[in-house]
Order: sequence, then structure tokens, then C-alpha cells
Amino acid sequence: MIERFKKQLQARFSFLENKKLLLATSGGLDSMVMVDLFRKAKFEIAIAHCNFQLRGLESFGDQNFVQEYAEEHAIPFFLTQFDTTAFANDYKLSTQVAARELRYNWFYEVLQEEGYDYILTAHHADDNIETFLINLSRGTGLDGFTGIPEQNGEIVRPMLSLTRQDILEYAQNEGLQWREDSSNASDKYVRNKIRHHLVPLLKSLNPQFMEAFQKTQSYLQDASEMVEDASTMVYQQVVRQDDEVFYIDLKQLLKLPNYKAYLYQWLKDFGFTSWDDIYELVDSLSGKQIYSSDFRLIKDREQLILSPIVKEDANLSFLVHKEEQDVNLPLKLTLKEVDSITDPSNTSIFVDAEKLVFPLVLKKWIEGDDFQPLGMGGKSKKLSKFFKDEKMSLLEKEATWVLWSGDTVVWIVGKRADERFKVRKQTLKLLNIQLV
Repeated sequence: MIERFKKQLQARFSFLENKKLLLATSGGLDSMVMVDLFRKAKFEIAIAHCNFQLRGLESFGDQNFVQEYAEEHAIPFFLTQFDTTAFANDYKLSTQVAARELRYNWFYEVLQEEGYDYILTAHHADDNIETFLINLSRGTGLDGFTGIPEQNGEIVRPMLSLTRQDILEYAQNEGLQWREDSSNASDKYVRNKIRHHLVPLLKSLNPQFMEAFQKTQSYLQDASEMVEDASTMVYQQVVRQDDEVFYIDLKQLLKLPNYKAYLYQWLKDFGFTSWDDIYELVDSLSGKQIYSSDFRLIKDREQLILSPIVKEDANLSFLVHKEEQDVNLPLKLTLKEVDSITDPSNTSIFVDAEKLVFPLVLKKWIEGDDFQPLGMGGKSKKLSKFFKDEKMSLLEKEATWVLWSGDTVVWIVGKRADERFKVRKQTLKLLNIQLV
């Protein structure tokens, strides 16, 4: 199998040539075969072993086995130990998810600190089947059926074309030793149930099941690429991006025969799970929101707005003292005494300096705030009503700062000044406040 493996590396993983490779090695059959294959193929390798301390002395037996193998074959060895159970409890994760997060975070640390190029894992064709069936049972989308990727950034899985039987036969023929993980014999985990019961049944029904499955996955991968291409083309017509904020034009979206599929394709990587709620958001009233852990989707008139969740103290305020000419947080403002009014605008206002009570206060608006918009003859208006009339989105409202003098609004920054600080004929000191 070594020659077959070398040919596969040349055909699909030629980028690994002359690179420093970090091999994730548990001590089990799959990872020990991977180490042996790469060692015999003369690659520059190192072994990385994680002791998750989940199986008592057995875990330390795995650690000692892998370390002794590395020493015997003069292979650089990296070791770490985790209190996986404590980590899982602290972050309210399953043991499997906790172990995955811990090991991959550590792999990346070793990669960077020790100058290795890629992390290699020993996932194989049977792992692909199990993952497919797990995703099928959970009702995943097309991406869940396309298989474990051969490469994901610095993570490379060079053994996906090999079956568990291929790996076992190679290990037996080469006289390799490995450790058996006792937890693999238990049906406690869904993956083990599928491995022990469902996959053998499928193989018994069709002796060529592995070949047929791999062919099917290839077709699914082609279909996924077509979907991605179509999604990208439509995205350019329907979605506008401004920095980290995305605006989905609902008029254009609803012209599509299957707009839900496009929404799913565009939003799936942002952590959303309540897809029915998202689809209903299209017909909801303005202001309704759907949240993921890090993002939110807002219905705003004829658009959906996707933005990161910004955790900000609503009571946060900043003082602007009389002697200050430049203010840099949270906005950049300049304050300067001038002799006359030149080019006033929403971003550059002129006020009667003698009416100001310092320090001025810069803070976010809250419901109930009102002001007297410049040019409206002293009539009061709720800020919420002003924002509505200006057709400002929820994001724009949340991003708006208000400059106060005592309990009186001086300026809705960048939007409208207040009538009460208007420069008049009797004004003696003019102050220009500008948003830079």
C-alpha cells in the first residue's frame, strides 16, 4: 500500500513535499498507520499527542506508547495533557466537543511556535460514512453530505481514500503495534452506534457499498459547488456589504423562485439555527430581530440587515471639557471658536458658545429623549420620531450619539442640531463643532 499511498500524495497532496508536518497521533490504529506511511515515505514529520485524561491509566498508557514510539524512531514529539472534563463543565460543552476544541487549539499553537506547516489527521473513508449518517440523522443541509474535506486551511486529511479495512490490513502486514481505545467498544456515543451496527448492515447489503458511497459523495460535492456558484451570482445582485454589515434587498430576494434556499446559503456560516424564524422574518414588521451567538438579523422596511452583535454599555458617556479642542473617543470631534458661520451642515454645526454648560456630555440616546430640531421654530420632537421620519434603520439608531449641555440636547451628532443653541444676531461667541 505504500506505493499506492505515495502516488496519491503526489496526485492530491503534492503541496506537502518538503514541508514540516505535524501528525496528530492518538496511538490508535489509524494514526499509527499514518505515522508509519509518512515515515516510510521520507517526509519530515513530528508527532503531537493529547492526553485528555478521560480513561484513567489507559490514557497514560496511550501517552507512554506514543512517546516511546517517537523516541525509538527519532521523531520529534510534542505532548500536552488536558483536564477535559473540567473544561467541558466550565464551558457547558459535551466531552467530545470540548476535546475537539482543546486539541485543535493546541495543534495550532505547536504549529506556530515550532514552525510546522500543516497538521495531519488520520480520518479515513469509514469516518466519512459515519459523519454522513450522523448529519443525515440531524437533518443537515447539503454541506453535511459532501464529506470531511481533505484540506481545511492548515489541517490536511491525506487518508480519506483509505477504508478502515485497508488500514487494518496494512498494519497487520507491516507488523505495526497500536493501542485500542476501550471507549470505541461502547455504544454510548452516536458515532459508535453507527459504526458498530448501521455501517456493517449497509456493507452487507451491498459488497461495493464503499465504492458506491464515495462516488455518490463525489456527485454531491459537484452539486455543492454548483450551488455555491449560483449563490455567489445571485448574492451580487441582492446583497450589499458595508464593512461588517450586510444588507439583503427583499424586493430582489422575493423575485427568486426559492429565496429560502439562498437565505440559508448566505447565512449558514453565521451561527443561525432558527431557520423557520428567519424565513418568516421576510414578512415580519420592521424591527423584528433574530439572533445567533455573534450576529443578528434585523428586518428593516424592505431589507434584512445582518450585523455583528456589539456588546456596549448603554449608560456609557464621555465628558467634553471647555478647554478641549479635539475629542477622539468614541467619535472624533473638533471644537473651535470662530468669527463667522461658514458652510454649516449636519456634520459641522455652529452654536452660541455662551449658552453651553460645560462639561458637555456625549452619550447614546434613550427612549423618551426629545429635542428642538434646528429650523422648526422651537417645536419639540421625540428622538424616536425624528429617527423614524429620517427613515433610519435600527443599526443607524443604535450607532447615533447625542451631545448634551446639562439636560438639553445640543446636537444629534451627524444628524441635526438643536434650535436652542442657534447662533443669533446678539451672539457674541461662536463655537464650531465638527464631526471629523
